[in-house]
Amino acid sequence: MKKLYIIKCGSTFESMRKELDDFEHWIINKFENKDIDVLIIDAQQNSILPMPRKTDAIILTGSHSMVTDEEAWSLELEKWLKNVVNDEVPLLAICYGHQLLAKSLGGVSGYHKKGMEIGTVEINLDENAKSDTIFSKLENSFKAHTIHSQTVLELPKNAIKLASNNHDSNHAFRVGNCAWGVQFHPEFDKKVMNYYISEVSKKKELNKEELLNKIDDTFVATSILKEFERLFL
Repeated sequence: MKKLYIIKCGSTFESMRKELDDFEHWIINKFENKDIDVLIIDAQQNSILPMPRKTDAIILTGSHSMVTDEEAWSLELEKWLKNVVNDEVPLLAICYGHQLLAKSLGGVSGYHKKGMEIGTVEINLDENAKSDTIFSKLENSFKAHTIHSQTVLELPKNAIKLASNNHDSNHAFRVGNCAWGVQFHPEFDKKVMNYYISEVSKKKELNKEELLNKIDDTFVATSILKEFERLFL
């Protein structure tokens, strides 16, 4: 039986978890099939990383950690990712996972010179997306929820860029035939985005009201998870 490994790279705010659950729950809730065999691996708790088969699939979550801090758990996960890609195990890496995937394959991840990107934003597909297994199903321009201070500054040499916007030139990429990274959050909904804007605005100077007013549905972005499910689960 196929198994989905969700590699948990971190958690959301504790207050948010109590009310809205956490990254892995938001991912699972987006799937059509509620009977998928899911195993959640908490990478930060030094859990043993699995040895998945090609018939399995992997999703990496976001995190409040920073890739450039190179924490011990993250470095272990980085080495593991190289083998996953080489073994052609289907993989979708989100936000922190996206940045770590790029770094593991020779790309460069770090702080974005424009600072944090947060809120519901417009994402534009690259020409390469037209021939991509997942991204070819999407609209040329769509809305997605984002929150990140770090980003993929340089893609790995063998990566194919799939999406960008005015803030971030590397919002999505693919390596090989079955490994994708997305900087935005296909698992977020409007409630989650609202909470993040409200929480972050307590510590950072944000135009809170403008950001809250721009929150919108992101059904196209979410369809990435559904298409990954259809193809590999």
